[in-house]
Amino acid sequence: MTVTQVAKSKPGNVISCEDATAHPLPDGRDRYTISEVAEVTGLTAHTLRWYERIGLMPHVDRSHTGQRRFTNRDLDWLNFVGKLRLTGMPVADMVRYAELVRLGDDTYDDRRALLEGTRTDVLRRIAELQDTLAVLDHKIDIYAERA
Repeated sequence: MTVTQVAKSKPGNVISCEDATAHPLPDGRDRYTISEVAEVTGLTAHTLRWYERIGLMPHVDRSHTGQRRFTNRDLDWLNFVGKLRLTGMPVADMVRYAELVRLGDDTYDDRRALLEGTRTDVLRRIAELQDTLAVLDHKIDIYAERA
């Protein structure tokens, strides 16, 4: 896939944080303990608490006993945050993005600018990886000819 194809492709798993409709656990509940969320997301409970402490996670509701109760919307957000982490977006930018989301619709332009900057960096890295892959393919072909 070329850089242009990647830039123009639309993934089938686009997350909409405004419309949480996924039910990641089979029983259809919309309240999950931190250990259930850790299992579903692959994040540790410590990481989930850290995300909340630094402002990357919105406020998580608590039960009457004080235990965190995550919702499907929280899981959607964590899925999106995971995608941002994979892009290499710095945590400070991710926290800034989360702050902008909480501030509301007036921040669309700023959110878009953060995401566009990240996309530019991802496309640059994809191009670098394609160059590296071409070198590896060339070397593999040389070894295949000798076999």
